[in-house]
Amino acid sequence: MNPGIQKVEALDAGHFVRVEWEDGSESRYPCVWLRDNCQCPRCFLRSARARRLVFEDLDVNIVVKEIALAGRKKISITWPDEHASEYEAEWLKKRCFSEEARAEMREDLFLPERQYWGSDLQLPKIPFEEIMYNDESAYKWLCTLKKVGIVLLTGAATRQGELVKLGHRIGFLRLTFYGPTWQVQDKADANNVAYTAGKLCFHTDYPVLQHPPGVQFLHCIKQTAAGGESEVVDGFHVSNKLKKQNPQAYQILSSTAVDYTDVGVDYCDFAVQCKQRIIDVDSRGQAVRINYNNATRDTVFDIPAEKVRPFYAALKEFDDLLNSAEHKFTYKLKPGDIVTFDNWRVLHGRQSYHSGSEVTRHLEGAYADWDVVMSRLRLLRKRVLNRD
Repeated sequence: MNPGIQKVEALDAGHFVRVEWEDGSESRYPCVWLRDNCQCPRCFLRSARARRLVFEDLDVNIVVKEIALAGRKKISITWPDEHASEYEAEWLKKRCFSEEARAEMREDLFLPERQYWGSDLQLPKIPFEEIMYNDESAYKWLCTLKKVGIVLLTGAATRQGELVKLGHRIGFLRLTFYGPTWQVQDKADANNVAYTAGKLCFHTDYPVLQHPPGVQFLHCIKQTAAGGESEVVDGFHVSNKLKKQNPQAYQILSSTAVDYTDVGVDYCDFAVQCKQRIIDVDSRGQAVRINYNNATRDTVFDIPAEKVRPFYAALKEFDDLLNSAEHKFTYKLKPGDIVTFDNWRVLHGRQSYHSGSEVTRHLEGAYADWDVVMSRLRLLRKRVLNRD
């Protein structure tokens, strides 16, 4: 992008600035936004890329006093208090307020594109060593994780500690009450249903936390000969199906606060309580996070009695869709596999397996937050694509 400016002028009694670009397009910028984002050293700390201007000093009704075009690549504005601001053409173009430009910026910053799937999932696979030591492979991994919601890393060593290395690759892991990493195997007096040999129904991890972990890693160190197959389902895809099939059920699950609880001792002792909607939605009503774990759903249910049965009916319909053959994908982890998936989107489960006197199945698990993952993705994109 190397835009040139054809013309610049003040509009609406100086409350807006209109930029006419050399390609024939135009942009309109509110003056209060321009003054708020002055890039001079007094208003902006370049070393931290942070605003220095104190908001209480900002006049929300500010207008332009003078405006000028400097060589088609920059505009300069003088404000009523004689403060001067300059704005580069490329900087302005990227921040255009048109619907098209804002959509392009959202795509650039947040990669919102989703590829939905069901039982037809072609599970993406990338060698573990490649993503650890090759930036292009790591970038491909994180882009696919964001778009599809699940990626299988293959060929890791069959010992504990590989997830710590993976955490260092992206930044750092998320510490929870179960530790920085945790061991999924059959345990006596288990403090979590995952630490048994029984079937695990579809769930997201940790909805009992106010901010559940965004990404989950499960590393297969040892696998049982019979049983123990993993199951996954695209919660966003199923949510869309429910919304079309039964809008009322979708409305109930996206508006009812469900109580979750988790009490015990592991990394430290804990007594956690939280309220979550089964389907969290954005301002457009689109699912952005699934919070569903039947094991930790509390016996306490803080809603009027007459709303309880309709809630159960809505949840049953959602659960039936999750478990339908057309939506769920079944696979079996091999020793050395690390499955990485979006814990806000992909619900996972496990088929039961036989437990013996010795450990027959051992996975090591860990979490990361989407903030950490997306940060690494943006940095890798800049490095791989040589972008600013």
